[in-house]
Parts: sequence; C-alpha cells; structure tokens
Amino acid sequence: KIVLFSLLFVLSNFLFSQTSLKAKKLLDDTSTQMSSYKNYQFNFKYALENTQENIKQETSGSIVVSGKKYKLITSDITQLFDGKDLYTIIPENEEVLISKPDQEDTAILNPTELIDVYKSGYDFHWDILQIVRGNKIQFVKLIPTEESKDVSYILLGINTKSKNIYKLIEVGKQRTTTTLTIENFVINKSISTDFF
Repeated sequence: KIVLFSLLFVLSNFLFSQTSLKAKKLLDDTSTQMSSYKNYQFNFKYALENTQENIKQETSGSIVVSGKKYKLITSDITQLFDGKDLYTIIPENEEVLISKPDQEDTAILNPTELIDVYKSGYDFHWDILQIVRGNKIQFVKLIPTEESKDVSYILLGINTKSKNIYKLIEVGKQRTTTTLTIENFVINKSISTDFF
C-alpha cells in the first residue's frame, strides 16, 4: 500500500507539473505574440457581478493599445494614458482628472497589463477548453502565490490559433466576479502620432 501510495503521489506531481509547463508555454507564446504587435485594438464587454450583494453591472467599449499607451472609451468615460499620466475624461460632469497610474491595478483596470498579468505572483494551471464561434479557447487558471485580500483566482481564455486573449475572468474572495470579453481584435492599424 505504501509503494502504491508513493507511486500515485509521484505520478500526480509529474502530471501536475506537466500541465503547469503546458500552461506556461501557452502564456509565454501569447505574451510573445501580443508583444510583437505595433498596436492593437478591440471592442470589449465588461461585467461585474456579486450574487451575494445582488449587484450586476455591465458596460461595453473599445480600446486602442500601443506599447504602454492606451485610449479606452466607454459610454461614461474616456481614459487616455500617454505613458506618463492617466487622463480620465467624464463628459457628464464636464471634468478631466489627471493622475499617475496605480501600480497595483489589475489587468482588468490596466489594459496594457493583459499580456503580463501571469509573469509574477501567480501559479498557473491548465483549465477547460471551450469552442467559441469555431475558435478553440483554452483557459489557464492563475492562482495568487501570496495571500490576496481580493483575488481568489483569474481565468485567462486564449485563442489557441491566434494566441490572442479572448476572455479574462477574475474571481474575488468576496464572491465578486469581473469578466472582460474581447471582440473584433485588430492589429497594427495606422495611428496618428497625437492619438494618445
């Protein structure tokens, strides 16, 4: 029994490490692919849901990313990051807020971090495969390596053919789930020098 238990333990560790290596390779390939673009833009749907508090918020918008710069537009706000300062434009209030970006922002709040979210502070594991409109979307589960007050885990859905991110789901410890779904992904479009 001891030999059988030891064999099962070694085998499970081997299989676990194999799936983690597989997940890392997919994440690395995706990061390399998305980093190779001069710029990219996409439409998105963003949803925040907490069933315990009966909260459900949804919004949609578009974003253009070039290096560390981005322009994000929703129905409520426009955000511009020029590489140094973050400009938040709120037309309803007729105000512009200028701030430094928060280094603690998650990938959902900071779109330039989408491709790098896994690189520090997470263990990653192979998760489910979904077929979405004929595309294979492989999910990788990211689990914080240090105790996090807010995040239980993140699921990153990657298109296995294009190596682009399709969906990011962040599951919080307070039963809050935020989901970012990417649509109409376009790369290397011509952008004017004063766009940001």
